[in-house]
Amino acid sequence: MAMSDPPGGLFIQGITLRQLQIFETVVRLGGFTRAAEALNLTQPTVSMQIRKLCDTLQLPLVEQVAGRVHPTDAGREVYRAAVEVLGRMSALGDYAAESRGVVRGELRLAVITSAIYFMPALLGAFVERHPQVVPQLAVTNRQNVLRRLRANEDDLLIMGRVPNEMPVEAYPFVGNEIVVVAPPGHPLAGARDIALARLAEEKFLVREAGSGTRQAVERMFASQGVNIHPFLELGSPEAIKQGVMAGLGISVLSRRNLSRELAGGTIAVLDVQGFPIERQWFAVHPRGKELSLAARSFLSFILEESDEILAQA
Repeated sequence: MAMSDPPGGLFIQGITLRQLQIFETVVRLGGFTRAAEALNLTQPTVSMQIRKLCDTLQLPLVEQVAGRVHPTDAGREVYRAAVEVLGRMSALGDYAAESRGVVRGELRLAVITSAIYFMPALLGAFVERHPQVVPQLAVTNRQNVLRRLRANEDDLLIMGRVPNEMPVEAYPFVGNEIVVVAPPGHPLAGARDIALARLAEEKFLVREAGSGTRQAVERMFASQGVNIHPFLELGSPEAIKQGVMAGLGISVLSRRNLSRELAGGTIAVLDVQGFPIERQWFAVHPRGKELSLAARSFLSFILEESDEILAQA
């Protein structure tokens, strides 16, 4: 007697894992173009696969509202199923790889711009040890890192200040010393125990609003009743360094971003009361997130070996 098809068998036979992956990415990122970029596909390919999935299920699964793709009621059910299926397949792959002692697969990281000066060294050392890992590294500002964190776009996010407006797990892994910098010929270079109030007389180069470094410094000055007036706002640590070296003003930066300039004598660290500010870099992910084997291995790697690797870099 022939075995009967399971309930829904005709629908299931027409759905591929790739379609579920594409659909999950479209919903998670809120658009076809973003999904295409994340999956290294063309936008027409993504649209075609979503259309095929809708045709197979004979249901509308997505709709566009205010320029963003949202799931319909049916789409939300399919999204939940896709997350579960893909999660189970990923866990199965991890189990098989772990059983063979192999760390493999994608590793998606997002880092704020200040971390770009040390993260490539850590990532390079990790990939050298685990060559079957395929890394993806997004470097952006704090606002975009927080957006990516909310959307669960990455395995781990590297930042200097843990958000308190969302439930996350955060792991401190390396120190982040914030110092005041100036051109070597600045009148304050070489001075000792400079008062914070004296810095208020200087032209300050600052990061964009929302930057973790800028917020830490503003809190420091505010706690001492000192107001600084930004002379120029710049969008990256590299731009800040170039501005300082060009004599546009003084600023604050992570010491980890200054190794080349300090060695070459092109930037001076000022001896200022209350500085350096001792902070930490954190690896962060949403609370409850199931990390892949590659992500778990990378997290263990940076927690245990960052200081040693960066000391040699």
